[in-house]
Amino acid sequence: MRPIKSTINPLSEPFQSNYAANSSSIEKLKSQLADSTKGGGEQYVKRHLARGRLLPRERIEMLLDEGSFFLEIAPLAGVGIQNEFVGAGVVGGVGLVSGRECVIIANEATVKGGAVSEIGQLKNRRLSDVATQNYLPSITLVESAGADLPVQAKIFVPGGRGFREITRRSKLRIPSISVVFGNSTAGGAYLPGMSDYVVMVRNQAQVFLGGPPLVKMATGEVVDEESLGGAEMHSRVSGLSDYLAENELDGLRIARDIVSHFADTPWKRRPRPVEPPLYPSDELLGIASADIRVPFEVREVIARIVDGSRFDEFKARYGTTLVTGFACVHGMQVGILANNGVLMSESAAKGAQFIQLCNQQDIPLIFLQNITGFMVGRGYEEQGIIRNGAKLINAVSNSTVPAVTIMIGGSYGAGNYAMCGRAYEPRFLFSWPNHRIAVMGPQQLSGVMDIIKREAAAKAGIAPDEDKLRAAKQALELQIEQESDVYFATARLWDDGVIDPRDTRTVLAISLSAACNRPVEGTMKWGVFRH
Repeated sequence: MRPIKSTINPLSEPFQSNYAANSSSIEKLKSQLADSTKGGGEQYVKRHLARGRLLPRERIEMLLDEGSFFLEIAPLAGVGIQNEFVGAGVVGGVGLVSGRECVIIANEATVKGGAVSEIGQLKNRRLSDVATQNYLPSITLVESAGADLPVQAKIFVPGGRGFREITRRSKLRIPSISVVFGNSTAGGAYLPGMSDYVVMVRNQAQVFLGGPPLVKMATGEVVDEESLGGAEMHSRVSGLSDYLAENELDGLRIARDIVSHFADTPWKRRPRPVEPPLYPSDELLGIASADIRVPFEVREVIARIVDGSRFDEFKARYGTTLVTGFACVHGMQVGILANNGVLMSESAAKGAQFIQLCNQQDIPLIFLQNITGFMVGRGYEEQGIIRNGAKLINAVSNSTVPAVTIMIGGSYGAGNYAMCGRAYEPRFLFSWPNHRIAVMGPQQLSGVMDIIKREAAAKAGIAPDEDKLRAAKQALELQIEQESDVYFATARLWDDGVIDPRDTRTVLAISLSAACNRPVEGTMKWGVFRH
């Protein structure tokens, strides 16, 4: 494969302008990520530490192998949402434990005692999906008060899915471990109850469906917490606990020992030799347009994330607004689909064929999404934009090889679907800080609604009120602008996190490696492709 020859001039005005704006966005991202590490606030963190307990991130760090990566999932879940904490009271991601990639989930006990909020439940669900879809063992560091009772109506019914999924993973031979560090009540008790392995910390773990006050109210029985659900009782009497740890560090050691007994993943491919790209990743800040309305050359992005900057482009002269081709990322072979403009009919047909080829050869897919949608207009409709667009969406929907999506710009309309947006279940999906997402851009959407209102008034024979129309258009444009923001999206888990563009290659490598814990099996079975 030949390397891509970059034509970027780092001294040019557009490069310098993009670099400055994107650097500012990354400073904002760092500030938001720092807030996600503060738990429930200084008062509650101090109280937790005064009890001689480790914070969730400290537990994770001591659980991981020395020098291991930790790809955190949805660290900014809940940001900007009323009654939610940044991170939603859960810390989770993928890391190495005893040489094995695992999903690690830690309750943040300084946030409402580890109680699960509405967004926290969504985050737990996403982490569960990561474990299931990629055949990754899960380790849950439990200290949870169960459901956040004031919002129980929003989480009670869907919340049962999490316990169901633990047992289904067990059926699939994907093991789960719970290490219980503190009070774990109601839903918090079902986490270890459903797990394959349970470790409880002596004199700290307390697991019961209802605490002493509830027991007294329901039955009249007076009992203390340790007798009701302490680690000693569960280890010696009830049998819920499989291992009794002397302290938190011992509990983490036991969890590592358990993982060390798991069978290796025999189907992981041996990667090819790893080569760095020819061009520095720092240049991505000058390449990506800070204003997503301004297009940029996606091959320049590819040249800074793939091994040796080598890219074997497929159908380079056909359907040129979608770039497709083969490359390696950290020695792992991949097929790349990257937007280089609006999706045309030929681009969609080319993308569908390329996805079929990657499935034929069991090659994982990377989607680099910067898309305003499909082209509209009479001529394009006559050329079959809907038919070929449906063909691409069909291919994305039924593809079975792992897919990782990076939102490197805009994501609008059905283009989001065709380029493997969240609804199409890529194994992992991350966004750059310049990302925007909506049915269409704020100006276009408000303009369309303005036209519809004017036509309705004309049909009714009513003169339009220009002041009201202008005010409504401005208000709608502002609303869509706010709802399209990358932080609005990540708060609601529309992605797995906002990343520094310079970390894209590393994030892709970890995601692909995690995805390959499950056998990579492409399909040649498809629905009806309209011709």
